[in-house]
Amino acid sequence: MRFWGAGIALFALASCSNGIVPPSASGNQPPVRQPVAATPMTAAAAPAITAEITSARAASLLAGPAVASLPIDEVGAVRALSAFRTSCPSLVRRTDASGLTRGEDWQAACAAAPGATDARAFFAQHFEAVQVADGKAFATGYYEPEIAGSRTRRPGYKAAIYRKPDDLAEIDLGAFSDEFKGRKLRGRVSGNTFVPYYERAEIVNGALAGRGLELAWAADPVELFFLQVQGSGRLRLPDGGVMRIGYDNQNGRGYTGIGKLMKDRGLLGPGQTSMQGIMAWLRAHPEEGRAIMNENKSWVFFRELTGPGPLGSMGLPVVGRASVATDPKFVPLGAPVFLSMDREDATGLWVAHDVGGAIKGSNRFDTFWGAGEEARAIAGGMSARGTAWVLLPKGALARLTAEGAGGAAARP
Repeated sequence: MRFWGAGIALFALASCSNGIVPPSASGNQPPVRQPVAATPMTAAAAPAITAEITSARAASLLAGPAVASLPIDEVGAVRALSAFRTSCPSLVRRTDASGLTRGEDWQAACAAAPGATDARAFFAQHFEAVQVADGKAFATGYYEPEIAGSRTRRPGYKAAIYRKPDDLAEIDLGAFSDEFKGRKLRGRVSGNTFVPYYERAEIVNGALAGRGLELAWAADPVELFFLQVQGSGRLRLPDGGVMRIGYDNQNGRGYTGIGKLMKDRGLLGPGQTSMQGIMAWLRAHPEEGRAIMNENKSWVFFRELTGPGPLGSMGLPVVGRASVATDPKFVPLGAPVFLSMDREDATGLWVAHDVGGAIKGSNRFDTFWGAGEEARAIAGGMSARGTAWVLLPKGALARLTAEGAGGAAARP
């Protein structure tokens, strides 16, 4: 699983994803993109998700508006169609953890996608909008950062970027008991005991040093911290070249969003809870900043990317302004989603290509904005609320209703 998708605004205020990283260690921060307000479409009345509901199939499912009536702009539809085409080989063969679809459900749409020339008409012809639970959506944003880095250690580049260690082991608890199906632990073997893997502070202080695990070196540990939150990024090398790196694994320690810690402790004032504000505080208070970053015990290991990317959890390239991270238990990976939000830039058609450590539950989304200054500015302040509909192949809701899935019913 990729570590992307924890959500920048959520990171700042609640629990984690995606930090905004400046292109150099200078500390200069681009401004947060000021949103254009929009009025979300209204969701149908339905029960919210409760703790015992662990997948979309067990939630109430309501027919949404006709896809043709949704305010899908042509440019967004074209991007989403291109992203959907890349999803198809996986869609028709993978097991859908949400329980909403089967591989054969996608065959008609996937067969038609390569030859489709009218993107909006394609989605209207092959899909129906389905509201999961109360449909109340929350969206954050992430992007592909670029930071100063070097393939070798040299003056000014002291923060190690590690590849996955050989002694990092993963245990599938479901192999021992059905009670723990789907749950895994990461750690290492010490003597005859399986113990947690080194936490962030231990790694920063040299727990992995001298083992030849250094993939590259970052100029600034603050930038590296937030690149780990993103899960993927670009290193701008001293010679002007670029090295692209992506998520390879994680140490198994729980993620702690330092933005919430800082807000709760009164360290961030009004207007400082964006990613840019958090980074500015960390730079202004280096000693306290290091201690706060270490309170997030999670550490991400990377590998070099040489093909297209960055890659989402499906192993496919994520597409700026088209790909979104979701919880696969509530949205089929590869499925289109329409978001009607309280800000214009988040509203539109997206494709579920990724997952994230803090992207959990129904109607929780982390929108991907690509790379560059504009992507960083948009993702940095992304916090949108509104209504979401999952686009399922036509006929899927009728089948779910016949099977008695959740509270499947027709929208009044």
